[in-house]
Amino acid sequence: MIRRFVAFLFLFLLAAALWQCARRGSPSGGPKDITPPQLIKTEPDSMSINFKAKRIRLYFDEFIKLQDIQNQLIVSPPLKYQPEIKPQGGASKYLELKFKDTLREKTTYTINFGQSVQDNNEGNPSSFLTYVFSTGDYIDSLKVSGVVKDAFKRKPDEFISVMLYEIDTAYTDSTIFKRPPNYITNTLDSTVIFRLKNLKEGQYKLFALKDEAKNNMFDQNVDKIAYMEDTLTLPNDSTYLLTLFKEVPNYNMAVPSLAAKNRIQFGYFGDASDIEDIEITPLTPLPDTVSAKILKQRDKDTLNYWFTPFEMDSIVFTVTNERAKVIDTFTVKSRKVGLDSLQLTANQNGSLNFNDPFYIQANTPLTALDTTKISMMDQDSLAVSFTTALDTLINKVDINFKVEPNQNYQLDLLPGAITDFFGETNDTLVYNLSTQSYADLGNLKFNIEADSSAYPLIIELIDEQGKLIREIFAPEAKPLEFNNIEPAKYFIRVTFDKNANQKWDTGDYLKKLQPEKVSYYPDTVEVRANWELEQTFRIPD
Repeated sequence: MIRRFVAFLFLFLLAAALWQCARRGSPSGGPKDITPPQLIKTEPDSMSINFKAKRIRLYFDEFIKLQDIQNQLIVSPPLKYQPEIKPQGGASKYLELKFKDTLREKTTYTINFGQSVQDNNEGNPSSFLTYVFSTGDYIDSLKVSGVVKDAFKRKPDEFISVMLYEIDTAYTDSTIFKRPPNYITNTLDSTVIFRLKNLKEGQYKLFALKDEAKNNMFDQNVDKIAYMEDTLTLPNDSTYLLTLFKEVPNYNMAVPSLAAKNRIQFGYFGDASDIEDIEITPLTPLPDTVSAKILKQRDKDTLNYWFTPFEMDSIVFTVTNERAKVIDTFTVKSRKVGLDSLQLTANQNGSLNFNDPFYIQANTPLTALDTTKISMMDQDSLAVSFTTALDTLINKVDINFKVEPNQNYQLDLLPGAITDFFGETNDTLVYNLSTQSYADLGNLKFNIEADSSAYPLIIELIDEQGKLIREIFAPEAKPLEFNNIEPAKYFIRVTFDKNANQKWDTGDYLKKLQPEKVSYYPDTVEVRANWELEQTFRIPD
């Protein structure tokens, strides 16, 4: 009996031990794979000379997939046709490129795959994988490196092309508009640093482009550009800084269109100051009952030609720009569209900002204001003193009053208070507005230490998304105060306003103008409620 009990006890303990072992040893999948694919062989060998192959293959130690190969793959010098690439949409242990171009003679080529080659399971990239070969009898070995920054924004765009043009007998300042460069690389999406490798000795022009069309040429209307003014001579060991900016396009009027029964839209490219020089004249005789008015559309490079609606087949216009010495002729044809009618919107709703003006803007041209039909009361039903102004250029009604803390306001507009170009008036409008306590907001004192020659300056407070919150123009050194600010984290942007026109001016490549310098305070500025913060920005000479 004792022997059976001992045997039973032994089997029970053994089963319990095995069960515990099974629990502890349940499969967990093992550690996560963080190793990128390893290149084990290439056909032909990388760094080959006298290269004549039509394709290359790169073999890896595991299955790979391609991610964002269209943006990541950079061939330098650029090819006219993108190589045929495998695998597409599947996993493979090799990567194959077939060339569709005839390669240049006696030229060193660099193929940079960026981070497009990833392992099939975890997506670990084989970072900055390159393949180099030469169609000549040696590999060029010189290099250029540097950094790209944005002229105005705090962070530069991703995928900036950095380009070298060899200065030969065919090179002119307009070459970048007409043909691809001799060498090219890309900053990709994770760094502002660029490196051009396997270059030959010579003299070059260095550029950077935010190449929207990905055609390796500069399109002034859409691309950002950076350029180095001096000639770059190789070999050298210098590091270069390129400042990227968007030019103001050359003046050009787009084909107009009938946007509504009472509005024709004239879009244009070019500096907004050119608007004053643009004259729109109908050549088609219009009925005597037709009146017209031209206004710039808010926040768009568009002029709206407002007119009294009438039955029309088409209207022929001339658009004259005296400054640019350009005359265009357009025909605008009738089509089925609706009628634009008066709509009014306030620039602030609900909570009022202590430092921003309050106004009501319209979509159709405003012509008259009846102040007897406008009233304002505070939370105690007491009348609030205010003034109004009709701004027919910006197309808004300014309403100015003293904004007090911890207050509620009711602004009433009776029918007929505002009249537009077509004789339409507003319905009854009620705007309920309120203000916070000063204790809910914070104050920032900002000191700039700079040489007197740095002035005038534009100091801007911007939020983390880059939106402008407040701006101060400083023609000379003075204390700067940003008061009654919403608690948040901000950045400070300082523009060196050389021409004192109180705005940042961009550059122009053909005119050899660099953009006005912009500096950012290096740290974020955290403004807290009921708190006063003081910061100092030392700007080097």
